[in-house]
Amino acid sequence: MAGPSHDPALYRDRDVVPVRRALVSVSEKAGLLELATALAAQGIEIVSTGGSAAMLRDAGYDVTDVASITGFPESLGGRVKTLHPKVHAGLLADLRLEDHERQLDELEIQPFELVVVNLYPFVQTVASGATGDDVVEQIDIGGPAMVRASAKNFANVAIVVSPESYPAVIESVRTGGTSLAQRRELAARAFAHTCEYDRAVATWFAEGTLVQEDLPAHLTIKAERQTTLRYGENSHQRAAIYTRVGGHGIAQATQLQGKEMSYNNYVDADAALRAAFDMIKPAVAIIKHANPCGIAVTAPNALDPIASAHLRAHECDPVSAFGGVIAANRMITLKMAENLRDIFTEVIVAPDFEPAALEVFKLKKNLRVLQLPADWTQERMDVRLVSGGLLLQEADRFPDDIDSVAKDWQLVSGERPDEEEMSNLIFAWKACRAVKSNAIVLAKGSATVGIGMGQVNRVDSCRLAVERAGDRAAGSVAASDAFFPFADGPQVLLDAGISAIVQPGGSVRDAEVIEAAQAAGVTMFFTGERHFFH
Repeated sequence: MAGPSHDPALYRDRDVVPVRRALVSVSEKAGLLELATALAAQGIEIVSTGGSAAMLRDAGYDVTDVASITGFPESLGGRVKTLHPKVHAGLLADLRLEDHERQLDELEIQPFELVVVNLYPFVQTVASGATGDDVVEQIDIGGPAMVRASAKNFANVAIVVSPESYPAVIESVRTGGTSLAQRRELAARAFAHTCEYDRAVATWFAEGTLVQEDLPAHLTIKAERQTTLRYGENSHQRAAIYTRVGGHGIAQATQLQGKEMSYNNYVDADAALRAAFDMIKPAVAIIKHANPCGIAVTAPNALDPIASAHLRAHECDPVSAFGGVIAANRMITLKMAENLRDIFTEVIVAPDFEPAALEVFKLKKNLRVLQLPADWTQERMDVRLVSGGLLLQEADRFPDDIDSVAKDWQLVSGERPDEEEMSNLIFAWKACRAVKSNAIVLAKGSATVGIGMGQVNRVDSCRLAVERAGDRAAGSVAASDAFFPFADGPQVLLDAGISAIVQPGGSVRDAEVIEAAQAAGVTMFFTGERHFFH
């Protein structure tokens, strides 16, 4: 038997659609009773399913079970509840069309003007560590079908997928109905909601299938605009920053003070994090134009390890550090903040800050201070856009046990160094990864003293590193991100007094390079692994 008749005149040539009937089926119950109170106050019929219906009924609200409309009970352990024409015809009927109106009357089906649905907690279930059938059972079928049907029919139906939308919907219900603009906006959110849900499901299946060396056959990246930036890399370019769903990086950092972040600030801050967090000991990286101008770990027995690391990084190239971006892999202390008092710095980013340090930073009003999210982590995969597509690769990361890995490096020249010198070589090798290719890093005492970066040939990078190091080159160690194609590059380093070199090896002229190192009596290791950074 059909319920109360609807007036088609309410739907034709009108922006506002009054709500007479609402379908409610949610897994997220927050705010549900407040919404039900508003609906009941307006005499709106509430149709519901399962746990939602039980909760509303227990709270004293009149609820119509979906089963009483479809004529079929919930079945297959709840897998089938709303997948029925008596539900979906009420969602999809376009009451601007007389034919749709006529068919609803003939079929004795009532339309819905409001649908409140959110989906099974699939993402939360996966995050909890669940596997197999426990995850599969959280793949919603009826929910997405109702959401998409309602969103398609936004001309007649308001679809709500998040409790965040409840207050605006409650206000609309109280003041006569939902507007076309509101329903369209809700539909856009609904399609984004189901898109992200399907992406999460597809990703789970792809990761379990081990497609082509763990690289998914299909890749969907979901991101939401966080804010529009003043401009991009240059002032004539428009730009914005988007946060990726599930991300835990620089885009999710909290800005504690300072001017608005720029496009270049974000790029440099991310590069600084890459450099600082490669280190296990307290470390600081200073970045300019996406390249390091100083990286260092704390000095042995330093009273303030992170302040020590900063001073040592700054000493590498104080001129270039002017206007730089700084990242630390430990809490910023008052001492480090005081060291920065007279150094012009664009951005500083760290996991945390001593309250006293923040008070010092307040005196530098233009300094942007970013605190990383508590769950910050380095990305497992790198994605880069190219014309017509994108590139995906496993992120270049060092193993936590690199000290053990270094024991397997191939000694091709000189004597095996002592523990301190070996630690210095490992530091230089790790620091080299953060430098744009071709990359040469000179280090002394686990702090950079000269960096050659971004040159189109390796010998120029060697010259640049030596020039920047000056007298400090003598006795330092050198790291090269890729092999030396000729002996001329290492010869520049040898002539400057380098004590040891670490490089991947693998050149057809390795013998010439080794011979040059042996002639100088200098230690040289081959790692068998390069670290290009483009």
